[in-house]
Amino acid sequence: MTDPSAIQPSELDQLPDRDPEETAEWQASLDAVTQAAGPHRAAYLMRRTLERAEGAGLALPKLLETDYVNTIPTSAEPAIEGDEAMEQRIAAWNRWNAAAMVTRGSKYGVGGHIATFASAAWLYETGFNHFFRGKEGDGSGDQLYIQGHASPGIYARAFLDGRLNEAQLDNFRRESGGDGLPSYPHPRRLPWLWEFPTVSMGLGPLSAIYQARFNRYLSNRNIKDVSASHVWAFLGDGEMDEPESTAALALAAREGLDNLTYVINCNLQRLDGPVRANFRVVQELEAQFRGAGWNVIKVLWGNAWDELFKLDTNGALVRRLREVPDAQFQTYATRDAAYIREHFFGSEPALVELGKLLSDDKISECFHLSRGGHEARKVYAAYRAALTHKGAPTVILAQTVKGFTLGKGFESKNANHQMKKLTVDEFKDMRDLLELPISDSQFVDGVVPYGHPGADSPEVRYLQERRAALGGPAPARRTQPIAPLPAPADKAFASFDKGSGSQSVATTMAFVRLVKDLVRDKETGKRWVPIVPDEARTFGMESLFPSLGIYSPKGQTYEPVDRDQLMYYKEAKDGQILNEGITEAGSMADFIAASTSYATHGEAMIPFYIFYSMFGWQRTADQMWQLGDQLGRGFLIGATAGRTTLTGEGLQHADGHSPVIAATNPAALSYDPAFAYEIAAIVKEGLRRMYGEAHEGEDQNVFYYLTVYNEPMPQPAKPAGVDEGIVRGLYRFNTAESAGHSPAANASRIQLIGSGTAIHWTLAAQKMLAEEWGVAADVWSATSWTELRRDALEADEAILRGEERTPYVRTALEGAQGPVLAVSDYMRQVPDQIAQWVEQDYSSLGADGFGLSDTRDAARRHFGIDAESIVVAALAQLARRGEVPASAVKEARAKYGL
Repeated sequence: MTDPSAIQPSELDQLPDRDPEETAEWQASLDAVTQAAGPHRAAYLMRRTLERAEGAGLALPKLLETDYVNTIPTSAEPAIEGDEAMEQRIAAWNRWNAAAMVTRGSKYGVGGHIATFASAAWLYETGFNHFFRGKEGDGSGDQLYIQGHASPGIYARAFLDGRLNEAQLDNFRRESGGDGLPSYPHPRRLPWLWEFPTVSMGLGPLSAIYQARFNRYLSNRNIKDVSASHVWAFLGDGEMDEPESTAALALAAREGLDNLTYVINCNLQRLDGPVRANFRVVQELEAQFRGAGWNVIKVLWGNAWDELFKLDTNGALVRRLREVPDAQFQTYATRDAAYIREHFFGSEPALVELGKLLSDDKISECFHLSRGGHEARKVYAAYRAALTHKGAPTVILAQTVKGFTLGKGFESKNANHQMKKLTVDEFKDMRDLLELPISDSQFVDGVVPYGHPGADSPEVRYLQERRAALGGPAPARRTQPIAPLPAPADKAFASFDKGSGSQSVATTMAFVRLVKDLVRDKETGKRWVPIVPDEARTFGMESLFPSLGIYSPKGQTYEPVDRDQLMYYKEAKDGQILNEGITEAGSMADFIAASTSYATHGEAMIPFYIFYSMFGWQRTADQMWQLGDQLGRGFLIGATAGRTTLTGEGLQHADGHSPVIAATNPAALSYDPAFAYEIAAIVKEGLRRMYGEAHEGEDQNVFYYLTVYNEPMPQPAKPAGVDEGIVRGLYRFNTAESAGHSPAANASRIQLIGSGTAIHWTLAAQKMLAEEWGVAADVWSATSWTELRRDALEADEAILRGEERTPYVRTALEGAQGPVLAVSDYMRQVPDQIAQWVEQDYSSLGADGFGLSDTRDAARRHFGIDAESIVVAALAQLARRGEVPASAVKEARAKYGL
């Protein structure tokens, strides 16, 4: 019996015991069972008691880990509603063609992966045959996040279905000719097939959660009823190590996303070796998901194991399965029965006796081949259980063998992720195993043939009939023919044209004011999706709380502490704002789901995601690539932008480079507006391009990145005729004369280009140059250095094709007198993007290096970008040209304390 003194104190000691005698009797009973029948029998009884308590609705903490056995016993598996033999033949053809495609492509050295789909084939085939709803039925169909390395198997199925031909399979990973297939799920490269990019590991799981959440958002806001859509995310056990893979598990459980199922292919291997060599990844994942509130279904063992479990009358087998580490299971899959008898069954007498009851063939069958993820009926039972479970998302942990059916040279080998081909003899062995009617004569010159039973074969007819019953082909991306959204009333934009007068307004606030007007638009207002990572008050957005509401599937179950205030914290089931908490990654996943709703659901939504500019691209640039791949549309707003405008926050808050990162993304249109009217013009153009009537040849599948600043400044009125320049990236804001500086007739002249908040220091420098140094300066606003560069690159390409074209930046600056000095609140690399296309002498100033905490003035002096530094740099540039005395530079430095 247990020594009572050895029991550690627990939280139960703080609770009153109404009947200590009864409690002691229960404890004595447990001790008696432990002594008489052993600890494993006692543990079994406790588990059964806890199950009974849970079934009775008693509020008890759930167990985080169950035995290493299937959640659904064989006796409880429903029959498959279909022809299992036919589905076996279909899977065999797909296995063959997936391996053939990668092997045939290996002669070009383009790579490919065979082993992943080989292990996961039944996880996909069962879904395609029975569960995955297509786009041609009612609603939006299901959303499928396919594991990237399994793409050859998906292509093979599309080939069998007639959606791809042999030539396309032979161009796997060779896309430049226009008829190839991308390596992984890339919607931008194959937009009729792939819906979600997933191969940047960790982003698929995260996006799947927020897609399921966004589906509920659309339904709850009465935009579209997508309650019938189910999100399926296929993941690898190694992929679950990525932080993004598990970052939002609690969100999915908290919001009861039973429209979401994770299917994790637990083949126990990652790219270099075992996922958890000395541990058990399935058990670890089970505890992690159960702890987060998910429904967990384990599909570990095939039917061959049923006999072993029936013989395990004392629990020795289950105990042994629970203690063997993953790397050892991997070894068992490659060793003979004698080795398994010694190392698995030889661990204790009870297992030795059990092993004597089993033939070598039986042992080999169980340990080499029989995994739950390789048997359609077990996968079918798990999927059916996942769909019927309500109130929480489900994760299916399916154990498989990596490289299954590819032969002993592949199965469970550490190197199989890098193995790109099979030999002819290995293919022939695979053919015999799969019982495919492919003759030796079809291997011409050692080239493995593709296999196809014929367009009118029973297999193809069955496949197509199953897909027709489920709503059409899958996976598939369908861009529904939706009418362009009507442009909002022009007054929402025009209100910024007159400026702010004497009032100082930060451009962050100008953007928020614009959005407040746009969300009131009767036609398009409801389609705006404001997304913010717990910084709404920082950005002045709290006024949107009571008017739009913060989305919560539970509504507001409490009385907010600020309910008596005008701008109280209002949550609502149909709330419009997505306030995600402190998660840039989650907010970006929200944005991606909303920005692609036009394709996923045929409903154009207009997301804007506002964030600290430092914490957007720097943290989540990989998701920006995912967004571009997925053809998303919307507005990213980098607020509190620049390296010197966010006072006091310091190095990790000071953004000097987000436009540099944004410039690397071909789908991102990056703008650094200086004035409120520029923001209005850019947003107006963005709405037209992405959601309205696009111009001929114009790509609508872009997104906008606008940097806005928290520094209140007077907002000037909009000059006449600058709209084109605002959109294209550059226009002259004023001249020395129009600014009222009246330079002398023979005064030296310089062109000052500023972007964002730097325009204000540039204007101050313009005045100082005129009044103190007799230099005339014209000031230009560069709304987008990146768009200027892209236009220039396109002009260069046109010239190489023999076409005549001048870059816009050169046309805009044509005839401008004097040198050009460009200034921004970012590193010099940002304005230097246009340097090679500027015909005038060109130099730049920027905030290179790490940020620091100080006042704005001190920070700008530190980086040499304040008005005084601009004056000195301008004089130095003119001095090099002989237009002002060299002594003026030294004099200016002394005068300004530089």
